[in-house]
Amino acid sequence: MLKIAFSPIYKYELPEKHRFPMIKYELIPEQLLYEGTVSEDQFFHPDPLTEEEILWTHDAAYWEKLKTQTLSKKEIRAIGFPMSENLIHRGRHIANGTVQCALYARKYGVAMNVAGGTHHSFTHKGEGFCVFNDIAIASNYLLHHGIAKKILVVDLDVHQGNGTAQIFQHDDRVFTFSMHGEKNYPHRKVPSNLDIGLPDKTEDGPYLKALRETLPRLIDEVQPDQVFYLSGVDVIYSDKLGRLSLSLQGCRERDEFVLKTCKANNLPVAISMGGGYSERLAHIVEAHANTFRVAEEVFF
Repeated sequence: MLKIAFSPIYKYELPEKHRFPMIKYELIPEQLLYEGTVSEDQFFHPDPLTEEEILWTHDAAYWEKLKTQTLSKKEIRAIGFPMSENLIHRGRHIANGTVQCALYARKYGVAMNVAGGTHHSFTHKGEGFCVFNDIAIASNYLLHHGIAKKILVVDLDVHQGNGTAQIFQHDDRVFTFSMHGEKNYPHRKVPSNLDIGLPDKTEDGPYLKALRETLPRLIDEVQPDQVFYLSGVDVIYSDKLGRLSLSLQGCRERDEFVLKTCKANNLPVAISMGGGYSERLAHIVEAHANTFRVAEEVFF
C-alpha cells in the first residue's frame, strides 16, 4: 500500500497575495481521492518531531530561537513566512511525516509526503520557505537508529539544495545530488556531492538525458540502502519561480524514471513534494498528482 503523510496542519494561513500557493496542500489530496488514485486509508497523520530528533540535525541555538519566537526580522524575512508558534508546530509534523515515510518505504518500497522537501533549511538557519530540513532530519533519524547505512538524496527541485548540502558536507554516509536551474535561487550555492546546473529554458529532452545518464551511475557508485527523492514540480514551463521549460509529461517521465530505477535496484524511496509555483493552480496540482499516480503505477 502507498502510505501518504498528510495533516490539515500542513496548510498555514498566509497574507492575501502571498506568492506561496499554500492551498495546494488541500487540493492535492482532494484531487487524488476524487479521481480514485488513492483512498482515505492510505493517508496517515504524522505526530510532531521530538526535540531530540530536531537536535540531531539542527543547532540548539536555532531551535531555541524557533521555540521562543525570537528570530530576528532579517531571519524571518529569509524564511519568507510570517512567524508564529503554529508555523513551528506545522514544520515538526511535516518533517516527521518524512521520517515516517522513510520507515514505510522500507516496508512497501515507497511512501510519500504531501509536503516537505524543505531543502533550504541549514543546521543553523532557515530560508526560502524552509524552517526544518525534513529530508536531513529523516536521514539522521535512520542513521542514528542504524536503520540505514548509506543514503542517496535525489533533489530534482528547480532550486539547488543548499541547506541539505551544508548539513551533510562532512558526513560521507549521505550523498547529496542536486539537479537544478544553474542561474536560479539560491545565488550562493553550497556544493552538493554532485551538482548539475541546467541553463534557463531547458526542455524535456536535455533534462531527461542528463538524469538518465546520471542516476543509474550514482546508484552503482554510492551503493545506497535508502533514497530520498525531492520531486519539486517547479521545473515545469509555467512555473513563476522556475525558469526551466519541462512539460507536464516530461515532469511525469522524470518521476517515472527515478521511481523505476529505485524499484529495479530494490531501493526504498521516500518522496517529499518540494516546490511548485505555477500561475495556474491546476498546473501545480496536476504535476504533483502525477508523482502520486506514477508511484502507484510503478510500485503497486
